[in-house]
Amino acid sequence: MSLILGLNAYHGDSAACLIRDGELVAAAEEERFRRIKHWAGLPTQSIDYCLAEGGLSLGDVEHIAINRKPGVNNWRRLAFVLTHRPDPRLMLQKIRNIRHASSANEALEKVYGISLKAQIHHVEHHLAHLASAFLVSHFDEAACISIDGFGDFASTAMGFGRGRSVTIDERVYFPHSLGIFYSALTQFIGFPHYGDEYKVMGLAPYGKPNYLAQMRQIVRVQPDGTFRLALKYFRHHTANVSYSWNNCAPEVGTLYTERLIDLLGPARKSGEPLEQKHKDIASSVQAMYEEAFFALLEALHARYPSPNLALSGGCAMNSVANGKVYLRTPFKKMYLPAAAGDAGGAIGGASYVLSMIADGRSRLSLDSAYSGPAFSDGEIGKLIETKQQQITDAGCAMRWIVNERELCQRTATAIAEGKVIGWFQGRMEWGPRALGNRSILCDPRRADMKEILNARIKRRESFRPFAPSILREAVSEWFEQDDDVPFMMQVFQIRPEKRSLVPAVCHVDGSGRLQTVHADTNPLYHQLIAEFSRLTSVPMVLNTSFNENEPVVCRPEEALDCFLRTKMDVLVLGNFFIERQNQEAIA
Repeated sequence: MSLILGLNAYHGDSAACLIRDGELVAAAEEERFRRIKHWAGLPTQSIDYCLAEGGLSLGDVEHIAINRKPGVNNWRRLAFVLTHRPDPRLMLQKIRNIRHASSANEALEKVYGISLKAQIHHVEHHLAHLASAFLVSHFDEAACISIDGFGDFASTAMGFGRGRSVTIDERVYFPHSLGIFYSALTQFIGFPHYGDEYKVMGLAPYGKPNYLAQMRQIVRVQPDGTFRLALKYFRHHTANVSYSWNNCAPEVGTLYTERLIDLLGPARKSGEPLEQKHKDIASSVQAMYEEAFFALLEALHARYPSPNLALSGGCAMNSVANGKVYLRTPFKKMYLPAAAGDAGGAIGGASYVLSMIADGRSRLSLDSAYSGPAFSDGEIGKLIETKQQQITDAGCAMRWIVNERELCQRTATAIAEGKVIGWFQGRMEWGPRALGNRSILCDPRRADMKEILNARIKRRESFRPFAPSILREAVSEWFEQDDDVPFMMQVFQIRPEKRSLVPAVCHVDGSGRLQTVHADTNPLYHQLIAEFSRLTSVPMVLNTSFNENEPVVCRPEEALDCFLRTKMDVLVLGNFFIERQNQEAIA
């Protein structure tokens, strides 16, 4: 029996996973337990969950994979220090973070009070990313690329996967990074928090790429398909840019210089009105990213002319660009992991170690993302018993529905009536997306549903779109491209004749970030959407994450608390159907 614990530690989206005999037992991000977005540090609560799910203790683990490899690319580091002379405080900060990663085994021994018997494997950051895509896919071979901010002194890695091996053949090194470019401009547009890049992606369709010429001064695509940053616009490589990676929500200091203000005009402060200029800058940032992204993919395909692409890294969360891969490159099939960013390095590192030790065995295969905690009706019933008075005081009626079809029919009817549904079922999703187990569900036919959701629950920027979950068998009828998108990682154009039918999930440019729902990986969610389709002839529902400006809910008590403090109409908590009776109806 092989037991492998995979970790993303001391970085944003810290996470853990457990693989036993080539099968994924459990995987979860630390933020879900600590209730702090993108939490960074040693993911002890995720580790505890994974070990409990496997019925193990840390002392039973034979291999621990960490998605950092201190010491890799040291000659590049030395050359950079000699030529750029960065602020000594910046170097001290980076050395401290490297030490954290290199001594994670010592920290585990201290926390758990044991002497580890496990062999420690430090897997290079981008190798773990590549492994998180290729080694869990069904591809026999694929061109592989990882694009992110930085990890182990590189921002991009290109290589090839075949069988049970994956290799890196080319890298783009620090300080050049498409992730840093996108993050710096995200800050410039007035979104200061770690992980806010998706807001720029959502804002981009409201503008025009009128600043693309300026963006091309910032990012310079090279003849070989790689890129370089014009470093005069950035601070990350020389100034003391603060990074917080331990026991906290990640924080990143200002990444851009005054030269960027000279180029684009004043930066927007957080909370200031969004003007058309900011929308145009967002559009230009997205256009520049795509220009560089597709140059990389063209170069990758020229080197490895495979029809298959394994894409990973934090920049692989750019679902808009991902949705254009088949249109703008020769690739015909693509695998994107559910957690393409740094959390995915936990599974990537573990699957890479598995490939080294599991002689002759098949690879890990991940077709679904449901690897987090689940809760029985007995556990949920005990919670409801303790919260009964609060539920009653909120004007809610409750019933227990054992029959799954009846549960789905009742829920589908409520959605069709315009009600906002909290849907809590089965195992929590791995990765940042709610994929039908920790979701808020609504009617995609309601043109006013975005405003209803923002007013009642989400309280977020009005320009951000909501996503459709669609039956896999209906994709070609509703979207201009037909592909499996189980992890909601690609944006496709909705067919023009269908757009007016689902305005709540159709973005301003006619697109939707779809999730394809399969009967074999999530039969209950598939049945719910099928019931909604029978009622409405629309084979999709609006799906957004079950949260309110917090990490997606993990436990039933968090789901119930979120329901009670917001204005959701219905909470389906396992087989418990809880409905508000006295809430003002939606017109």
